[in-house]
Amino acid sequence: MTAGEKAKAKTEQAKGKTKETLGNAVGNDRMATKGHAEKATGDAREAKEKTKDAFKH
Repeated sequence: MTAGEKAKAKTEQAKGKTKETLGNAVGNDRMATKGHAEKATGDAREAKEKTKDAFKH
């Protein structure tokens, strides 16, 4: 996995988790949902990069 893509995935996951937690804490369902989606995007990016790495070797 390239360092840039790995960092981007981790950043998306962290931002998403933060938004999700904050949204749940203040009762903002829209923010919580958006955070969950952002976290899922980061998870998918990480999985894609791991799959690409598996086929390189």
